[in-house]
Amino acid sequence: MKTKKFLAILMAALMLFALSACGGKDEEKKDEASGDLLEAIKAKGELTIATEGTWAPWTYHDESDTLVGYDVEVATLIAEALGVKANFVEGEWDGLLAGLEAGRYDIMANGVDMTPERQEKYEFSEPYAYNRMAVIVRGDDDSIKTMEDLSGKQTANTISSTYAEVAEKYGATVTGVDDLNQTMELLISGRIDATLNAEVTFYDYLASHPDADIKIATLDSEATSVGIPMPKGEGSASLVEAVNEALQDLAESGKLKELSEKYFGTDISSNN
Repeated sequence: MKTKKFLAILMAALMLFALSACGGKDEEKKDEASGDLLEAIKAKGELTIATEGTWAPWTYHDESDTLVGYDVEVATLIAEALGVKANFVEGEWDGLLAGLEAGRYDIMANGVDMTPERQEKYEFSEPYAYNRMAVIVRGDDDSIKTMEDLSGKQTANTISSTYAEVAEKYGATVTGVDDLNQTMELLISGRIDATLNAEVTFYDYLASHPDADIKIATLDSEATSVGIPMPKGEGSASLVEAVNEALQDLAESGKLKELSEKYFGTDISSNN
């Protein structure tokens, strides 16, 4: 009898242990699924930042091949505010967005326009810059005076960029390219009719290529908001809040305005 009673107690204890273990694993999986991205960033001691490194003055390499630009400095300051170091990973636009969605990067700093479609896929910070879109053509081309004149024209931009989407919306055929330099080569050589880009990018390109025979044909009447995209999900909530706090501090201290004027020659941090 004692043996049977002992075995019964032992079996009951084993079952309780098994149930407890399963419950612990379920809780662990639940924690992993809704893991706090900010805590993970602080634990590894670095913020992984996706950027192209080919789009001046947002993110590019200077004469010494150092990665610089408005977004590079802003993202570095965000990392400092989080108490970690900035780790920049360079790549092509489409791959960076896909990597962000897959969770390979913590944030993306690359002049990313906050479109409704992107806001469905990614978490976004509050706007920290504002863009006016320009239609850029060759200096001798007067065929485009409004956005509607893009209909039937050949343009070039990185595929899935806001500029490519807008060009297609107005009836242009878009050629996919890797970066701004390739775009301008196609335009100047006459292989495309126009390209769409930020107004400030046009002036920056002209400053470094003063002999380029290009001009702005027309400007979009409304400015677009630029934000920092982050992976979608509950685990990003604290990171979004921390990034917003960092950007607010940079705006209130005047640092965003200072960086804007340094790289663009005007204040793009305010929608005035």
